[in-house]
Amino acid sequence: MMTAEQQRLTDNLSKRVPMEQWGPYLSERQWGTVREDYSEFGDAWNYFPFDQAHYRAYLWGEDGIGGISDYFQNLCFSVALWNRKDPILKERLFGLGNRLGNHGEDVKELYYYMDNLPTHYYMEYLYKYPQREFPYEEIKTENQRRSRTEPEYEILDTGIFNDNEYFDVTITYAKQDSQDIFIKINIRNRYTKSAGITVLPTLWFYNRASNQNLTEKPVITEYNKTAVKAAHQRLGTYYLYFQQPRATFYTENETNTEKVLGIPNATPFVKDAFHDAIIHKKSVKELRKKKSGTKFAPVYDYTIAGGESKSIYLRLTNKELNNSFEGGFENIFPQRKAEADEFYNAILPKNISSELRNIQRLAFSGILWSKQYYHYDVERWLTTSDGITPVNQGKLNGRNHEWKHLKNQHIILMPDKWEYPWYAAWDLAFHCIPMAMLDPGFAKHQLLLIMREWYMKPDGQLPAYEWHFSDVNPPVQAWAALQVYRIEKSMSGVGDINFLKRIFHKLVINFTWWINRKDASGNNIFQGGFLGLDNIGVFNRSIEIPGNHRLEQADGTSWMGMYALNMMDMALEIAMVDETFEDAATKFFEHFVLIAEALNQHGLWNDTDKFFYDILSLAGTNPIQLQIQSIVGITTLFAVSTIQKQVRDKLADFKKRTTWFENYRKKNDRFWPNEERDDRERILLSLVQQERLKSILQHLLDEEEFLSPGGIRALSKYHEKNPYGVTIDNIEYKIQYDPGDATSNLFGGNSNWRGPVWIPINYILIQSIRKYGEFYGDDLLVECPTGSGIQMNLQQVANELTRRVICLFEKDQEGNRKIFGKDNWFYQQPGNENLVLFYEYFHGDNGYGLGASHQTGWTSLVARLISELNNGNG
Repeated sequence: MMTAEQQRLTDNLSKRVPMEQWGPYLSERQWGTVREDYSEFGDAWNYFPFDQAHYRAYLWGEDGIGGISDYFQNLCFSVALWNRKDPILKERLFGLGNRLGNHGEDVKELYYYMDNLPTHYYMEYLYKYPQREFPYEEIKTENQRRSRTEPEYEILDTGIFNDNEYFDVTITYAKQDSQDIFIKINIRNRYTKSAGITVLPTLWFYNRASNQNLTEKPVITEYNKTAVKAAHQRLGTYYLYFQQPRATFYTENETNTEKVLGIPNATPFVKDAFHDAIIHKKSVKELRKKKSGTKFAPVYDYTIAGGESKSIYLRLTNKELNNSFEGGFENIFPQRKAEADEFYNAILPKNISSELRNIQRLAFSGILWSKQYYHYDVERWLTTSDGITPVNQGKLNGRNHEWKHLKNQHIILMPDKWEYPWYAAWDLAFHCIPMAMLDPGFAKHQLLLIMREWYMKPDGQLPAYEWHFSDVNPPVQAWAALQVYRIEKSMSGVGDINFLKRIFHKLVINFTWWINRKDASGNNIFQGGFLGLDNIGVFNRSIEIPGNHRLEQADGTSWMGMYALNMMDMALEIAMVDETFEDAATKFFEHFVLIAEALNQHGLWNDTDKFFYDILSLAGTNPIQLQIQSIVGITTLFAVSTIQKQVRDKLADFKKRTTWFENYRKKNDRFWPNEERDDRERILLSLVQQERLKSILQHLLDEEEFLSPGGIRALSKYHEKNPYGVTIDNIEYKIQYDPGDATSNLFGGNSNWRGPVWIPINYILIQSIRKYGEFYGDDLLVECPTGSGIQMNLQQVANELTRRVICLFEKDQEGNRKIFGKDNWFYQQPGNENLVLFYEYFHGDNGYGLGASHQTGWTSLVARLISELNNGNG
């Protein structure tokens, strides 16, 4: 039988967009984004810094702590706090902009996504708020003092959470129905002594009126002493019911021009009026008298004894009610919690430990909390002013000016709603895999969305990310679409062929863009640029190399080989029910063969090192192999597929053509990538033939090279003692193993591909090795780890790599998790034992979590790995 949540998801499939009107769609950071940057030279972090966020209105979205909004973010709700010591009202999460830290931008707060459902009928968010003054300046000053070779200075390093001197603020949402949401804010004093706190549950309208998106200004007005009415011409009317507060404040979500421009405000009712009233006791009488506005908050003051807690209840609904909190209303929270438990019990593996179940459920919660409203119309952004900076030529001819067709206004899965509150093309593809386990309808919608004509450029290029839409990410969309298709088919027993057809047509356009734009010599060796790997190379692969050089990339070529195979697999799947796709399968089969030939025979393989490298070419000189043993060479394993005999037997034209192609190439002594089993039941297609596969795996599974305790490193540890350098036009470039935070400033220095473990790369590698293992079985055994004497087949290797990735998050016998490193003391405190964070990447030697701390975009792939290991593959 369906669970209550599964029934709701089934009902949502009848909608044009299969999702709920209300959800966790509020960003955690709108300041410092490209959308809010109207400067002449594209300096987003400095143009709209954190310090201005509480008094300067946004134009393209809103942010808050543990908040929600409707689908178009017309109306927003989140929680503001004050510990009676801080210099600012805590309305949003604090972190450092790109140039303020020693390793780029980073949030400096403690918060956790505790639970969520795909329909958001139940959601739980935990924020840890210090009782002492928040160390804003200390964090800024210390991080600016530190060099790139030192670790970041984090909030736990300040000592402010020592002795548990903080509040746990838990925000819980439980829906009565799609437009009726109960809210519980529980504040628990974790300290031994009493402490005071002020809480402002805040309701406000997105500032659309200022950018001329509305003809009528929305308004929140007093309904009675414990309720307000929020009227909006598009959204309709909603009511916020609340328990008796100390006071109620109304203001306008408008910029404080006096603070921003030095122009006196015509009224005290500006965006930061609550801040001034609570912190500085300014205009309190005026706020008490005002009974309408676009921003509203009831004010609650509590002194909470040590170890005690206090709860506040609210209800946001489109219903006009006489009694909004009927007797027993609190039961909605345990009821929806029980439904969440029931839903996850139905989809999580039955035989896993409570520890793995906790990790998996928190990962799923994180990916669901990562849904965010994203609004960006590039043409309008380029040609209008924000009221602070006039339209200027620098901006008109600057960032993203060639993407005027791009008009985005959707709920999208974000990599991290603070550090990366904007989508990235290849991140999103990975996000859809764990999402497919929860809500395949929404996962398919996300993959199709980024292919639509208001995202994809007319020439077929996909937008990379808002900092530079023209950058190039790996083409993983076809691979992700097949993953999502297969996950849904395994769950429901039915494959969505219509989804494959829709996305296939769009992918053909994008594939053609790659062929036309990224194969400069027409020899099936591809460029691509940095391909999302930031500082993986000895120099920045995204910029033009000094002199008349061209970089021919092993990874660009490998990604395209994988793309061709994915398209072939997709066409074959469709052709089994629609023969018109048979020709397309043949086309991509043949294209894969040509790419495989180019990769293997055009100088990228080094027969001494037994590894694939990029090539630097210069007309009239010998090409240079860039002998860097990195993920660049490992990507050659990603392109692998098998064709079953029954498929070839049913598709007669495909079989005839591929057989002829094989015979022709072998007769003429041309490269051929296939292997067949003796029983001829399966054909293996891969970029890497068996001997080269074994050589690469020898590097991959060596603990002194790629294999770390927590998975595969992005750069071989070999380069720790053997740095690599190359001189180009009298300029020397160097690279060495760098297992932690980046010491290079490439791409702002905010992520590192020179040694740490990255979950998405590990995931795709594990899937590929598993595919090889399905074909070879026990006929191919390798040492794992290299030099250990332990022989494994490739399925067992895939399982071993899976276990290593999972162990990053698991407690050891002492109750420590690798991800927390020196901070494990905090996560062993009572109440914190089951908290888990999903970092951007992980230290290549000790597994310590690094980079963005809430990358429950692609790092939530660990949830899929847990299921794979415990549902028959382990």
